[in-house]
Amino acid sequence: MFSGLEFAHPAFFWLFIIIPAMVGWYIWREQQLQGSLSVSAVRGFTSTVRSRLPTFRHSSIVLRSLAIAALILALARPQSSLSWQNSTTEGIDIMIASDISGSMLAEDFQPNRLEAGKNIAIDFIKNRPDDRIGLVIFSGESFTQCPLTIDHDVLINLYQDVKYGMIDDGTAIGMGLATAVNRLKGSEAKSKVIILLTDGSNNMGSIPPLTAAEIAKDFGIRVYTVGIGTHGFAPYPVQTPFGVQMQKIPVDVDEGTLTKIANITGGKYFRATDNQTLVNIYTQIDKLEKAKIDVTQFHKKTELFLPFALISLLLLSAEFILKNTWLRGALT
Repeated sequence: MFSGLEFAHPAFFWLFIIIPAMVGWYIWREQQLQGSLSVSAVRGFTSTVRSRLPTFRHSSIVLRSLAIAALILALARPQSSLSWQNSTTEGIDIMIASDISGSMLAEDFQPNRLEAGKNIAIDFIKNRPDDRIGLVIFSGESFTQCPLTIDHDVLINLYQDVKYGMIDDGTAIGMGLATAVNRLKGSEAKSKVIILLTDGSNNMGSIPPLTAAEIAKDFGIRVYTVGIGTHGFAPYPVQTPFGVQMQKIPVDVDEGTLTKIANITGGKYFRATDNQTLVNIYTQIDKLEKAKIDVTQFHKKTELFLPFALISLLLLSAEFILKNTWLRGALT
């Protein structure tokens, strides 16, 4: 067995019995082809120049045997070994709970609240490689878009797919918070955090926001709430008989409830009025304390059959070329 390799289909190694059988048949056939010739004297043969060509006539069976051996190794699917490493790293468990209701399409942020929140949150995720981070989205109801994971590439791809209309419209802040709590309650990390972003007030769902906050407190989860939206009125795209037109709508951020949620859980309330203030908020959250968490890193298997298949093809090609060119006379 090769060092550092393992084989997905080792049963193919039984095919190696073909090689000694093939070599044995070749030797038997060569013996059957041997003949004898009686001559009265060998004086006439002493001056004959002996060719080295017959010496290499057995190279055909050698090349063929090596080619079959390489082919069998390719069929057995050699792979680099799957390995994993348990390590302890500095980080915290974070669930992002993001509002995706219709009001998040308001364009007081660029290009709108929803896309700005996504882009800035993704930058935040990229800057915290040692944290396990997950994503909950909510509108009229809530669901988990991505559970806690250290694989941030997967998380970012799922976050980028978030869009308005994935679930019924509304603002179920309590349900969004409760779903995030449910994802964190089993975490053994010393520091568990929820970042809750919304631009409205709770008007849907069966769980009041403050009840969800009390549950978060019981599980030792801090909630950082972010009210997103400018003060006063914000431009909002509205479908009219004349196409999409921008209309001014009042900004309805329930700062009182969001502040109470943060206070109950030991977190903090922030108000984001534009892209830059939202960036600054994430920068502040980025300075959170870190706690040690256990991470298991997996290494994927890498298929290594192709080099063996290519070697087999090259050897068979070499045998074919030699048999039909240089060794043609020696084999006839």
